[in-house]
Amino acid sequence: MLIKNIEQRIKINKIVSLGAMGFAVIIVIAGFFFAYRMIQDSRKSIYILDNGVPVLAKQTDVLLNRPVEYKAQIELFHRLFFTLAPDDAYIKENIQKSLYLIDDSGKKEYTNLKEKGFYNQVIASSAMVSIHADSIQLNMEQKKFAFYGRQTITRKSSVITRKLDTEGYFEDIIRSPNNPHGVLLKNWRILNNDEISNQSKNSY
Repeated sequence: MLIKNIEQRIKINKIVSLGAMGFAVIIVIAGFFFAYRMIQDSRKSIYILDNGVPVLAKQTDVLLNRPVEYKAQIELFHRLFFTLAPDDAYIKENIQKSLYLIDDSGKKEYTNLKEKGFYNQVIASSAMVSIHADSIQLNMEQKKFAFYGRQTITRKSSVITRKLDTEGYFEDIIRSPNNPHGVLLKNWRILNNDEISNQSKNSY
């Protein structure tokens, strides 16, 4: 009888010991899991300085935001490259900013327009050149884009509207102050820049 009691106690002790060990293992695993989740969440938290005061902000999923950034970069490049005023310094400043966002295909198109005297005509005629983006299409598999818009050239005597359809490719690069989206446009070319309308302005 005494032996049976001892055996039962040993069994109970084993069960309690194994249960305690199992519970401890579960606690440790749960601790690691929650610690990992906290680290991941902390990495998504960033602080933005607002007049010297740190403000907590949350990062969203990069993959969800990336197509938006691609379109923003494409729109920004076209706006900088094609928004012109009759001011040589203004033109050069805008072009310089736009060339940080694109490979040498942008420089080639700038040189081509310069050789054709396009920028001289803008200055000589006191023209204002602006664009409007109608749509931007992305092919995420090929990392290719298509820009569809309109270019407006406003002169003293007329307003000319031209189509502006372009295409190219995009590539992820390291973000920088000159390229905050971290996107480089590549092999860009103008497909269509035909005139749509030429309206004379009333002179009084």
